[in-house]
Amino acid sequence: MKLYKYLLLTLLTITVSCSDDYFDVNGSETQPTTSSLPPQYRIQGAIENTTAQAQYRGSREVLGVTQYGSQNVANYYSETWSNEFTTGRYFLWQNAYVYSLPNTADLIVLGKRDNAPNFVAVGKILRAYILGMTTDQYGDIVLDDTYDGVSSMNITPKFATQEQVYQAIFDYIDEAIAELDESSPIALNEEGGDVLYAGDQAKWKKFAYAIKARYLNHLSKKSSYDAQAIITACQLAISSNAENAQKTYGGGPSSNDIQPFAVGGYGSSRFDYFSNFFVELLKNPLNLAVPIEDPRLTIIVPEAVNGGYHGVVTGRGLDGNPSDDYSLGNGGFYTSPNSTTDMINFSEVKFIEAEAKLRSNDPSGAYTAFKEGVQADLDKLGVDSAAKTAYLNLLDTEVGTTNISLSHIMVQKYIANVLNPETWVDMRRMDYSSDIYPGLQRPDNVNLDIFPNDDDWIQAMVYEYNEEDRNYENMPNNDPYVRLTTPVWWNTAD
Repeated sequence: MKLYKYLLLTLLTITVSCSDDYFDVNGSETQPTTSSLPPQYRIQGAIENTTAQAQYRGSREVLGVTQYGSQNVANYYSETWSNEFTTGRYFLWQNAYVYSLPNTADLIVLGKRDNAPNFVAVGKILRAYILGMTTDQYGDIVLDDTYDGVSSMNITPKFATQEQVYQAIFDYIDEAIAELDESSPIALNEEGGDVLYAGDQAKWKKFAYAIKARYLNHLSKKSSYDAQAIITACQLAISSNAENAQKTYGGGPSSNDIQPFAVGGYGSSRFDYFSNFFVELLKNPLNLAVPIEDPRLTIIVPEAVNGGYHGVVTGRGLDGNPSDDYSLGNGGFYTSPNSTTDMINFSEVKFIEAEAKLRSNDPSGAYTAFKEGVQADLDKLGVDSAAKTAYLNLLDTEVGTTNISLSHIMVQKYIANVLNPETWVDMRRMDYSSDIYPGLQRPDNVNLDIFPNDDDWIQAMVYEYNEEDRNYENMPNNDPYVRLTTPVWWNTAD
């Protein structure tokens, strides 16, 4: 096997954010388990490792960039882009390669062994999703030399370019879509393990098309950008909230049944308060001269004990003010024990379609998709009928076919994708523009040694120090002055 499984015990001892028994559904994680276990017993672990390990870490560590939440202290490392950011103590790499990708590899191997192409397809879809999150945060990553469930370990794997990784993602998705049309002797949910779609293969296929649309849309600065291909994928993708790719949590009592960002979730640290940027954006999402609040504000953000909805400026902390003056980062729609982790949902698909249509000089089609995306998110959050109707009417008045802009689309997508690492991709594609995201500013106390200018923003993550220690000959330049400031492949024009 090819990826560090013999190093797991060492890695686990230095990772304090993951409980020992969180993913014991798969048994021992230090030994290959593909020899006799049927695939139906592996699908749950593959899904849960993807969402609660890889996606959680990929979201948590970039909160100082996406600015959904803030800490109660100034100079917190992830908000000032320092310390762990510059020394390689950022654990998406470990969570992707040690916990998440091996499960998908085993699922593919077991599915092939048992002539169950549906399990192979799910393994490839999840693998594409994890590889996508990982390459989007690092750039070049390990691809073919990862653990494949069969081969011997290689502790010095070679890296693939991000362009190569993207091609692999599209290949995995296309193969999976075809494999989901094949017959299988084993149902995906035969042992209750399909905690995403309960064995509904049509929904898995729509999920695959949604991921394809997302990654095609990332190429907006490349000459290969194909708006029509994106629109086509969107039309075959998730088409209602009932098809959203989301992991549902029961709310306890065990930590692995609690949303990771909620109190009691397995993560050792989350964020203390919602950020000032996010709260103020919700107070005036259409950037009107006379602000009109978004009806989702009170659903997503808890009211401060001292009254009102107030966020903490990212990087500044409480700044000497009482903690009760600010809106807590837990207890809202996305941060309660029974909240979901959304991988990709109907609203995002519609915003992707809206962007592609706008770039295709189809403002009418763009506005229609945009409005459907907003309505989908209002429905998902349970906004009452009167407030929903008023807000949608406001969109007709203030936006409409005539005024629809990239800013309108990206702001609403930002609101609908709370705590999803996809937001960091969008912010980089939009060049962190305050014209696109009104009010967006760098965090306070940002690391001026590496980011001296006001328009310097973080572009990628430093590879983990343990990877650099054992595989320095193969990995790209990991100097933080280079890694943190160099745009990834899709964020550069041809």
